[in-house]
Amino acid sequence: MAHWLINGCKKCLLAVGATGVVIIYGGFFYLLLSGRSTAPIHWFYLVSPWLCIYFGLPHQQQHDVIDWLLKKFKFNK
Repeated sequence: MAHWLINGCKKCLLAVGATGVVIIYGGFFYLLLSGRSTAPIHWFYLVSPWLCIYFGLPHQQQHDVIDWLLKKFKFNK
């Protein structure tokens, strides 16, 4: 019964995350390229839209993202 609510929340998280990436990174690159200080943008603001996108993904894609990150940062000996 709550399946529609979960899907609605996931779609909302994806929309908020995508909008956040465009707005926050647009502002960040504007400040960076105009020579102004990027100090007002805390590192968490740059990460937070990606968290929204991650939690908006279906469970299998979330698992695939974790696997990709582990493979990417695994050091070969």
